[in-house]
Amino acid sequence: MVDMRTAVASVTLPNPVLTASGCAAAGRELDQFFDVSALGAVVTKSIMVGPRSGRPTPRMAETPSGMLNSIGLQGPGIDAFVAQDLAWLAERGARVVVSIAGGHTDEYVALTERLAAHPAVAMIEVNISCPNVESRGQVFACDPAASARVISAVRRTAAGGIPILAKLSPDVTDITAIARACADAGADALSLINTLLGMVIDTDTMAPALGGVTGGLSGPAIRPVALRCVWQVHRALPHLPIVGMGGIRSGLDALQFILAGASAVSVGTAVFGDPAAPMRVLAELERALADREFAALRDAIGYGQLTQEERAARTPVAV
Repeated sequence: MVDMRTAVASVTLPNPVLTASGCAAAGRELDQFFDVSALGAVVTKSIMVGPRSGRPTPRMAETPSGMLNSIGLQGPGIDAFVAQDLAWLAERGARVVVSIAGGHTDEYVALTERLAAHPAVAMIEVNISCPNVESRGQVFACDPAASARVISAVRRTAAGGIPILAKLSPDVTDITAIARACADAGADALSLINTLLGMVIDTDTMAPALGGVTGGLSGPAIRPVALRCVWQVHRALPHLPIVGMGGIRSGLDALQFILAGASAVSVGTAVFGDPAAPMRVLAELERALADREFAALRDAIGYGQLTQEERAARTPVAV
């Protein structure tokens, strides 16, 4: 047996596998296939202050080794979310990371005021990087100053020191600069990465396949990009916990993120084809760690970045 416990900021999780925001709503659908409370945590779909209809249809398009989505942060708004989804998650006994999104800083503050003191909320993920909104001006994570402004406002508002995760975009020149700005502004951890901005043209209609023209690319196609981002940020900010995500569909995929420096991982697009994927990935990851003679998950975090001398000093030694 491997000790699969991990920590994201001040929160200790029984295992490192989470859902990814936007891929399983609040977990009700997945709970038909496994007990969602068995996961490290459920990360909810990003919620906004008011109800939102999202972008025009069609909203999804298949791509080689992935998919594009252009949902546009559709959702019921914070009041309905707290009364229904958050109440259900609390009843199920799941650890909950609530993802929040907004068009301006005041909306993030209002959401934080509603959530930070709620007993069912373990952490807040601040989604400042959604690529499939109508206005690219809402993608705060493309600019260090804008990112810091939102994170700083959320950190000041959050009650009781609840951990704040900044969810970042790979669509930037230097993701470490954005990560550092968020850390300096008070982020306790990072979610890496959100989807990449992409598009598909239907060659029959000879027009964009998505109603919103562009969308967020996810799935195995983006895994090397996500892994690179985790590696770079962990190397630049080794003290800052990272939840890694992007195309994880097996335990060995998850292991790569852990070795690169992630303290936990999120499974997203894989659930569309295999709703039980998060639990399968968890079991496969535990076997992979055991096969490499790790007694505890924490010993593998960032192991891939160690020098030969550092690896020799750490026990057990991976094969």
